[in-house]
Amino acid sequence: MPRTEAIPPTEAIPHAEGVSNDEFRAALARLAAGVVLVTAHEPPLSTEGPRGEDAGMTATAFMSVSLEPPLVLVSVRNGSRMDDLLAEQPLWAASLLTESQRHIAGRFAMKGRISDRLLFEDIPYRRGEVSDAPLIGGSLATLECRTEQRVEAGDHTLVIGRVLTAELPSAEGGPLMYFKGRYRQLGS
Repeated sequence: MPRTEAIPPTEAIPHAEGVSNDEFRAALARLAAGVVLVTAHEPPLSTEGPRGEDAGMTATAFMSVSLEPPLVLVSVRNGSRMDDLLAEQPLWAASLLTESQRHIAGRFAMKGRISDRLLFEDIPYRRGEVSDAPLIGGSLATLECRTEQRVEAGDHTLVIGRVLTAELPSAEGGPLMYFKGRYRQLGS
């Protein structure tokens, strides 16, 4: 299936049903969402080579799907580094960020950013025992997941993962939220 170019955000072209991209964005910007850093470790190309690379992506389209079995869903942009990596690497992690971790969310959401290796450089994290992915220190919760299903949905892929581990490393602070195009704290 060929990929199409995204319509620039300045053009308000109605969809077949009559809703423009701008109208859609404006409406959904009013849905508050928690902010999650999704991480994965790309294994080395050979056992003699370098360790491999870590990748991270800020996500607000993240949700619980099922209790039995424990499943979560994250939406990743088609053709992004994370989409390509999760298509090959079934193990990944999610760190639910606190309001004091806004800088981490912003860093991994930048367009045209520097390499992921440098982005992780001064962030406290430990490696997940199952996924080998970075788990961000001080997060409200961390999950290690294995991809169960990938569903193409428009210009994104919905990655459904089975939760293999769940930890609560920090009881301090509230969740980092995203609302009306900005990071916010609960109650602000």
